Amino acid sequence: MADGFIQWYREDVTTAVFAEQVELFSEFGLKLIHPNRNAAVVLDIEGNDVLMSQEELGVLIGQRIASLTFSWWLTPDINVIDGYAVQVLGCETQTVWVDNLNPDDARRVESAVMAAATRLPVPTRAVIVDRRGISDPGDWDSIALWDGTHVPTSPDHVLALDPIAERIRHAAPGLRKEDTGGGGLSRLVPLRDPAV
Repeated sequence: MADGFIQWYREDVTTAVFAEQVELFSEFGLKLIHPNRNAAVVLDIEGNDVLMSQEELGVLIGQRIASLTFSWWLTPDINVIDGYAVQVLGCETQTVWVDNLNPDDARRVESAVMAAATRLPVPTRAVIVDRRGISDPGDWDSIALWDGTHVPTSPDHVLALDPIAERIRHAAPGLRKEDTGGGGLSRLVPLRDPAV
């Protein structure tokens, strides 16, 4: 079993789009630049902090040459780990870990990712929200990146392109579709609240 996460599948992001994401996330109280260290905090392969500017991190993401792990900051002491990875077919993922957050902060992070997925000028394939960590982020690759039909478990929330959403809904009948107002994306939520 994994920890709670939000997995965002999308087409590739440029440096300029990353700057827009940073600005949009800040509307929800998530800051890329640590308030006291005045730099973005990237984790190296051994888990040590590497400080760099937002621009440097944006260039690395825009070059699409490596996976990166970095932090967003709710406060100087509360961070949200974000794993960025280049995927097949020109796609990429951001896995935002929400397991160490209280429910209000987790909802705020979820709102930030959903806003970015619908407002940024980069096509979103799917956003999978599994706050309880019942599945693993990689379990969703088959259905979000390929034409797979296996759904590991009913997630808390899904936003996906209509063809992907239909495959998920067919494989997980415990989800119902909600209107998103267009854009080719559908929202899927449990028929019953999983917290009940």
